Amino acid sequence: MTPSPPLDADDILARLDPEQREVASRPLGPMVVVAGAGTGKTRAITHRIAYGVRSGAYAAPRVLALTFTARAAGEMRTRLRELGVVGVQARTFHAAALRQLHYFWPQAVGGGAPEIVAQKVPLVAEAAGRLRLRFQGSELRDLAAEIEWAKVSLVTAESYAAAATRAGRTPPGLDATAMARLIAAYEEIKTARGVIDFEDVLLLTLGILRERDDIAAAIREQYRHFVVDEYQDVNTLQQRLLEHWLGGRHEICVVGDPAQTIYSFTGASSTHLNGFARAHPGASQVTLVRNYRSTPQILALANAVATRPGGSRRWGGQALVAQGERGPEPGVHTFPDDVAEADGIARIVAELRDRDIRPGQIAVLYRINAQSEAIESALAERGIPYLVRGGERFFQRREVKTAIVALRGSVRADDGETPLPDLVRDLLTGVGWSRVPPATGGSARERWESLDALAGLADQLVAASPQARLGDLVREIDERIAAAHAPSVDGVTLASLHAAKGLEWDAVIVAGCSDGLIPVTMAQLGEEIEEERRLLYVGLTRARRELHLTWAQARTPGNNPSRRLSRFFEGSLGSTPGATPTAGRRRTRTQTRQPIPAVCRTCGAPLSSAAERTTRRCSACPATYDEATFEALKSWRSAVAKAASVPAYVVFTDATLTAIAESTPGTDAEFVAIPGVGQRKLTMYGDQVRAVLAGQDPVAVDTPTAD
Repeated sequence: MTPSPPLDADDILARLDPEQREVASRPLGPMVVVAGAGTGKTRAITHRIAYGVRSGAYAAPRVLALTFTARAAGEMRTRLRELGVVGVQARTFHAAALRQLHYFWPQAVGGGAPEIVAQKVPLVAEAAGRLRLRFQGSELRDLAAEIEWAKVSLVTAESYAAAATRAGRTPPGLDATAMARLIAAYEEIKTARGVIDFEDVLLLTLGILRERDDIAAAIREQYRHFVVDEYQDVNTLQQRLLEHWLGGRHEICVVGDPAQTIYSFTGASSTHLNGFARAHPGASQVTLVRNYRSTPQILALANAVATRPGGSRRWGGQALVAQGERGPEPGVHTFPDDVAEADGIARIVAELRDRDIRPGQIAVLYRINAQSEAIESALAERGIPYLVRGGERFFQRREVKTAIVALRGSVRADDGETPLPDLVRDLLTGVGWSRVPPATGGSARERWESLDALAGLADQLVAASPQARLGDLVREIDERIAAAHAPSVDGVTLASLHAAKGLEWDAVIVAGCSDGLIPVTMAQLGEEIEEERRLLYVGLTRARRELHLTWAQARTPGNNPSRRLSRFFEGSLGSTPGATPTAGRRRTRTQTRQPIPAVCRTCGAPLSSAAERTTRRCSACPATYDEATFEALKSWRSAVAKAASVPAYVVFTDATLTAIAESTPGTDAEFVAIPGVGQRKLTMYGDQVRAVLAGQDPVAVDTPTAD
């Protein structure tokens, strides 16, 4: 994409607040920026780089900006381009190291660099087999994570037992000695096959820098100025590599927040951030506390959670200061059980949507991924589109691949006359996109949202560069594919609190705010509890305008209410007037939703979407309903929806209607057991649906009014 017209140095500084301006106006020398959530850290450091280039302090290609996610690197490149600066290398640690490894491997070792294994788990399983050990899938993933911790902590098989004891780590299912043997076997298998893993990319690059002074000198000549984002997340291996890139120089600016240190289990540590001034004598220190993201009410709660009983900040620094207008108080919603909580969350989302907050600006955050299934089902029941962060990658989706092929194939036919957004939408229509979203939810809505995100990308491109054409869009897409920087999809985001870091939404619902989930039961020691508190703090500060906290008094319907609100809110909710608990509606026994099988009832394959779990059948297996019955149900649904002036999915989604046709429920209990029904819809539609199933004319059946 064509960069925006360059700004002069003074214009760049004029866009910033006093603290951000202090960061940007001193582009040379060591600097540590402690940047609280929502305080504009990316804005500050990109303007620092732009000011350095425009003022002549350094050349853009001599700057290496390091991030922890491809998305963050892509955002940094986009912002620099909007400031008229191109040529700066913004990459993740792994991407930067991999590029150097491929370039210098022929010179340092000879031949091509080794292949990188896509996943550790198969190799871990093989290593365990050699040791006559048996583990399940989740256990193997935990063991792979332990191997990653050892490698980024520069711990070898020989030193593992002692290091794990010092760190207080307990290997999953093994003692420290056995874990050390597993690490050794894993490394032997990799060596025998001539492959490496992602941690080896950093280790091998570090080894080359240590052993080859000429290569180290070439890299240091190329990169003379460094910027590191999210510096509190740096691990020992990354820090050691960074030091060798610097080579004793001090031209580095780091940005981080001790209050957002939430990845210590992976080897990340805020020690490097806190000790930066000692490592770089004379370093400038700037603290950003002006929060431009959240309302004063949200920040009042977040600051309270981060404050000790005596009034001091738990992790140092200063409290965030809201710069925006006041908003609604955080809501606390209490439910009798997890099923009722999931339904309550869907109801909150529906209410937010009714107030014109787009689904893409709503997030539901939770501590453990297992919490998402019930929430997915509840959202699907209401026909609300959603996406699970961490699921299938955007650019790997079939409809996205097909659309990109169509866009690439039409570049030469672009006559330059049709406005780019219209041209793109015309092309996307040919691969299944429509100007009106589908009335149903499920996979059809997910496909539409994916294609609509590409249409939105064209809008963004034209807004930034009015002369852009289809070729520019294709280049932008190619850059995003390389950086794994997907466009946003307009569905409710479901994400773990860890996965939500670095993101923000207009409205955030934090689910499971009870002891045992927040903090999670496994957290026992003082520092483990504090990290759980920081994790909650990160979740709270993702919200711009609205924040809702939900929790359930019991896990399953009918159980004793043994849970309590998270201890992290003790003394905190009182500082947010209006944040009083609201009781959820208790379900009767007939309303209890049955557990949904995780595998297909026909072939036994795992079920990956809410629609599949609703029908209890994977998409690869054929439907088992009578076609005439299903068509009759659709006709009845259409009549009900028309009479109530609502979309058809409000009555029943396609997935729920399919499940009804396949199971042909006869009793109330059988009807309610179908995901997407519930007591309310049983009361409204039960008699009518049974009449249709019995063979009555679907149009002649009395149609109730949907409310």
